[in-house]
Amino acid sequence: MNATQLRASLYIAGLCGIYLAAAMFLPAAIDLYYGNRDWQLFAACGFMVGSFSLACTLATRGSTPVVSKRLAFFIVNVLWALFSLVGALPLYLSPLGLTFSQSLFESISAITTTGSTVIAGLDNAAPGILFWRSLLHWMGGIGIVALGLFVLPFLRVGGMSFFKLESSDTGDKPFAKLATFTRAFLAVYVGLTLACTIAYDMTGMGHFDALNHAMATVATGGFSTHDASFGYFQSLPLMWVGTVFMTVCSLPFSIMILFAVRRRTDTLFDPQVGFFLGYLCVFSGLLGVYHHVHNDVTLPVALTHSFFNIASILSTTGFASEDYTLWGPFAVALALFATFLGGCSGSTAGGIKAYRVLIIMSVINTGLKKLLYPNAIYPVRYGRKSVDPDIVKGIFLFVSLYMAIWVAGSLILTLLGYDLLTAISASITCLSNVGPGIGHVIGPAGNFSTISDPALNVLSVLMLLGRLEVLTVLVLFLPIFWKN
Repeated sequence: MNATQLRASLYIAGLCGIYLAAAMFLPAAIDLYYGNRDWQLFAACGFMVGSFSLACTLATRGSTPVVSKRLAFFIVNVLWALFSLVGALPLYLSPLGLTFSQSLFESISAITTTGSTVIAGLDNAAPGILFWRSLLHWMGGIGIVALGLFVLPFLRVGGMSFFKLESSDTGDKPFAKLATFTRAFLAVYVGLTLACTIAYDMTGMGHFDALNHAMATVATGGFSTHDASFGYFQSLPLMWVGTVFMTVCSLPFSIMILFAVRRRTDTLFDPQVGFFLGYLCVFSGLLGVYHHVHNDVTLPVALTHSFFNIASILSTTGFASEDYTLWGPFAVALALFATFLGGCSGSTAGGIKAYRVLIIMSVINTGLKKLLYPNAIYPVRYGRKSVDPDIVKGIFLFVSLYMAIWVAGSLILTLLGYDLLTAISASITCLSNVGPGIGHVIGPAGNFSTISDPALNVLSVLMLLGRLEVLTVLVLFLPIFWKN
């Protein structure tokens, strides 16, 4: 890294800071509308962040350096750190009485669309605070999809290059094509949010709850305006609306974008889509029947709750209709296993993701075949396409580091005094950006308010690692990264 690249990174961070400062005036307006004095807090934070960001932008203006992989890695990390710190500022200065570690954890949980919260008493919280959390979710979702579709494919991180949009064409006007896809993505994202808001509103939510839950649903974040999450509403139609939108938003946005721009219907046959929908239906069906038999719940109600909660876990949204860990040991085991899987590549969902699981299964299949016929050539396939060996290596590197980080995080939490179930559950739910964990402390009926600050700092790092696909962060710790 040289001075020119560092200056360019600060310039871009300053521009993003200005946008974040402008966003703070939205919860200020919400508080002002409801007569809450917290509007002054958001307004003051907006002016403070905006002034500092503007000064940083003016001080670092200059010629744009040649864009390189190293610069892209650095900018991605800087921007996510900036969003996390700025998002924590109003929370830390609010009357909630949060420590800085708690405020930072809440902000990172929002911006990474994890949905784990340290705030108890959401039912009585100021509307501006509730809206700020949802807004951070929503903006984080935009950043996640943009990262997956427009940045990581060109860096070949963790196999993401397999899903390049046609904006990567090297023909005429590549930036015009990128702008077209970006506009289409924003149109799809905003359209889904509006549709989800209207659907929630028409099935029983109030206007404010509908907007907040829609932003959390489309971003697959999971922050609710009530401590009981979706269980507060006690409505089966609302749960089915949530299930549909959580599932749709777990699918690749590239499919929706290419359909909007090019009317490409063939993208609907992406192998990971059928695979994801398949294990979602199988898990939900098994859990619904188990809940029906084991707890004497009517089958329609049991299936409604099972589909909602499994869709919430696999999409890494983190809503809960009730404490499913009380349904029985099978429910606990299935929920923990589903926490690892996640949704599709190119969506706002976290986890290992369906396409990686598919390619790993193909590697296993070809490996077993070669045991029988050592001299035969069996290519690793994703659907009908052969997978580049570099992508396979990237996937195995990602999954290996993913599991190693989960184990390390679990061990650190046990050293800090937490029981094994809480430790392994908190570690994987933050690394996979799911939200609730397993157990009475951080389960669907609990939250992270009783977790100590040192443990929250560990979990905050895990959330960022999981959201940035692990490798994007770890590459910064290589000494060669910083050499000119």
